[in-house]
Amino acid sequence: MKPHALVVDDDDGVRFTLAGILEEEGVLVSQAATGEAALALFDDPTTPEVHLVVTDMRMPGMSGLDVLTALRQRTRAPKVVMITAHGNERLAVEATKAGAYDYFRKPFELEELVAVVRRALEAVRLEVENERLRSTLELSQTMVFVSDAMTRLAVMVHRVAPRDVTVLIRGESGTGKERVAEAIVRASRRAGRPFVRFNCAALTPELAEAELFGHSRGAFTGAVRSRAGLFREADGGTILLDEVGELDLATQAKLLRVLQEHEIRPVGEDHAIPIDVRVIAATHRDLAKRVEEGAFREDLFYRLRVVEMHVPPLRDRPEDIAPLVRHFLERFALRFGVGPVREPVELIPRLASMPWPGNVRELENAIESLVALSDGDELDLGTLGPSAAPPRPAEAGEGGGLRERVDAFEKQLLIDALAVAGGNRSEAARALGIGRATLHDKLRKHGIGDGPG
Repeated sequence: MKPHALVVDDDDGVRFTLAGILEEEGVLVSQAATGEAALALFDDPTTPEVHLVVTDMRMPGMSGLDVLTALRQRTRAPKVVMITAHGNERLAVEATKAGAYDYFRKPFELEELVAVVRRALEAVRLEVENERLRSTLELSQTMVFVSDAMTRLAVMVHRVAPRDVTVLIRGESGTGKERVAEAIVRASRRAGRPFVRFNCAALTPELAEAELFGHSRGAFTGAVRSRAGLFREADGGTILLDEVGELDLATQAKLLRVLQEHEIRPVGEDHAIPIDVRVIAATHRDLAKRVEEGAFREDLFYRLRVVEMHVPPLRDRPEDIAPLVRHFLERFALRFGVGPVREPVELIPRLASMPWPGNVRELENAIESLVALSDGDELDLGTLGPSAAPPRPAEAGEGGGLRERVDAFEKQLLIDALAVAGGNRSEAARALGIGRATLHDKLRKHGIGDGPG
């Protein structure tokens, strides 16, 4: 990641010169002519994170010292290097005591300027690397990864975890959204306090509302005793609302009240109960699209996504497949008591060539099956199915018409299912969601096998 510097000076020539020197050092540079403009740029959410600010001491409006003081109050304060005129070293020393990293004089000697800038940039690089290592350590307690995409996610987790804000975690099924939530909780100030999880798709709307917010005795049929509800169980801690996009609109309205008012109203009761709960929500849905469709409240959407994180699918981080496979091999070998298993040389390339639409969860299940079906420490790769993803559908004019392409796709699905099931047709039929007789007919249609087995 390139460090980003902000140069602040009311003299166009000085800004131009400083920007050129910084760019030669491999730095992304932004410029501002006043202290006010610099702070506005720094606080703009579209501005890349600023690691270094080089500011003149004397400017119209806010002085460099004012800029320094304001930046020191920001959550992520950058390194600040001051520019001072000859004879004003007293001000530079004052700025250093106030938190400036260093200073140089104007008109400046090129060697002095480059030396100061390089020292500041080295300090920035060390801080960024230390943060990356700390963040990777936090997330790696719940997830296995080496990819840049997951490292960037780890940095986000590290930054957001200590700040008591609502987080929305997006990602396809099986990517590890719950594991990210666990890492956030572990690194938060609420670690050690209640961490409650709720799958919003698991219950009917009426039961989901009662489960979340509690209910009084007799509030509805079957409510033979009162219940506190999950939000009260999580009081002082964190609640994870998994698949939050599945909540019905009425329950969404009550959840919005919780986020706005920090209180709940149990079903069947007319009084509110104050609570202190951090909310983390997760979904595989496109909530913005759900808002457009009228299936999700827009105000709740924005309340949930104070910070939004995206867990990338496995296909976008293939470099994570090897460490994941070795992690799962070790885990399942220990669980099944088969001792260390030997990793065939073709295992990782074989797995890397497969599509994994179910992401890490699917890979984990495949390795569990592979170890469970192993012969001692020998792995039978035949249980993995074909060595590559199904063939790419032909474009118009390639490989026949629609019927031929559909048949080819269906045949490949049958072959894959049989391979994963180890040739067991009953298991393959269950995996495909069809009857055994239907499976037999399709196998005969495509010339797979030689009759019932």
